[in-house]
Amino acid sequence: MINVLFVCLGNICRSPMAEALFRHLVKKEKLASRIAVDSAATFPWQFNFPPHAGTVYTLKKYKIPSDGLVGRSLKKEDFWKFDYIIGMDKNNIKDIYRITGKPNHPKIFRLLDLTKHKNDIPDPAFTGDFEETYRLVSAGCRQLLKKIRSEHNL
Repeated sequence: MINVLFVCLGNICRSPMAEALFRHLVKKEKLASRIAVDSAATFPWQFNFPPHAGTVYTLKKYKIPSDGLVGRSLKKEDFWKFDYIIGMDKNNIKDIYRITGKPNHPKIFRLLDLTKHKNDIPDPAFTGDFEETYRLVSAGCRQLLKKIRSEHNL
């Protein structure tokens, strides 16, 4: 099983959106038996809570299920469980390095590093722009799936 973890600050907007969208793409490609997806937060805010209403609304708009998404905290041991640990911005990456104790490890990278955008995904909890977040997360998730398919001959 290939394990993918999306990480953002609070695990209520960007990372659960990426988890739901990536899980949807994986299911569409009939790879759900090969790829597992999860998300986590670097800051202990909203644990055991569902995603932000804006995230749920946006996912619903694009017919992507958000069932079962619940906030949780990134743990040091997640480094050993996951093959890909993907942050939404530079600060997330720094926090992932600190929490896992594995700075500059190649399995840890920003989602948009896989795209032409090469920047951070803005946090819609602060910007209010869930559409922009969806557009960027979607571009990154599509490239991530290509990367995984290539690296694992799927």
